[in-house]
Amino acid sequence: MSPNLLLPEASPTQLLRRRVLGAAGTLLLVGTYLFLVITQPTGIVEGLGQGVALATFASYLIAAILLLLAVLPDLPVSALTLIPVALALNIILGQFVGSVMVPLYLDSIGTVLVGFLAGRRAGAATGVLSTLIWSLFAPTVLPFAAGAALVGFLAGTAARYGALRRPYLAPIAGLVSGVLVGVISSPVAAFVYGGTSGVGTGAVVAAFRSMGDSLLSAVTKQALISDPGDKAIVFLIAALLVFALPKRLSGSFELIRRYKVLGKSGNK
Repeated sequence: MSPNLLLPEASPTQLLRRRVLGAAGTLLLVGTYLFLVITQPTGIVEGLGQGVALATFASYLIAAILLLLAVLPDLPVSALTLIPVALALNIILGQFVGSVMVPLYLDSIGTVLVGFLAGRRAGAATGVLSTLIWSLFAPTVLPFAAGAALVGFLAGTAARYGALRRPYLAPIAGLVSGVLVGVISSPVAAFVYGGTSGVGTGAVVAAFRSMGDSLLSAVTKQALISDPGDKAIVFLIAALLVFALPKRLSGSFELIRRYKVLGKSGNK
C-alpha cells in the first residue's frame, strides 16, 4: 500500500475530542428519537413548514454533523466521494422500491457500504443525512432518521467484528441487524406516522390489521418480517461491492486496516 494513503496517528487530545463529538452526536440522535416516540407529535410528516418537523430536521442534522466531525480525520479523500454517492444510492433505490408492491426497502445499501468501509460513526451519519435529504421531497421519511443511523452503526460494528471475512457472514449480520432496526422503527411507524409509507410494506400492515391486530402490533410484525430479509439482502450487496473494490482503495480506510475487515489477504 502506498504510504501517502495512511493517515497520521492522532494525539490523545485529538482522540478525546473525537470521542466527545461522537458521544454528543449519538446522544442527540437517541434523544430526538425518544422525543418523537414519547410525544408522538402531529404535523411532523407535513413538511418543514411545521415547527416540530423543522426542529426534528435540525436536531438530526446537528447529530449527523457531530458524528462526521468525529470520524472525518480518519477518512481518506476517497470517502468524501463515497458518501455523496451512498446518499444518492439510498434515495433512488428507496424511492423506487417504496412505490412498488415489494415488502422491502433497499434504501440503506449506501449506508451499509459506508459503515463497512468507514465505521460506525460514518455509517450512522450517512444514514441520517440520506434520510434528511430524502425528507425534503418525501417528508414521511423524516421520523425514521434514527433507524437509518442504527443501520449504519450496526454495519460498522459487523465489519469490525468480522462479518466481511466470509461471504455468508454478511447476510447473517444483516438478519440480526434487521431485527434490531425493526424493533426501533416500529414505534415511530405506528405512533408518529400511523403505519408505513411503502406500498408493499403498507399492504402487510393492512393484512395484519384486518386480522384484528392493533396498529403497533401490526407494524411490529411487518417490520420483523420485512426488515431482517431486507437487511440481509442489503448487507450482502454492500459486502459484494466492498469485495469488488481494488485492494489499494479499500485498504486506504483505517477501519479496514486496523480490524482486518477483509481478512489478512484482503487488507494487504
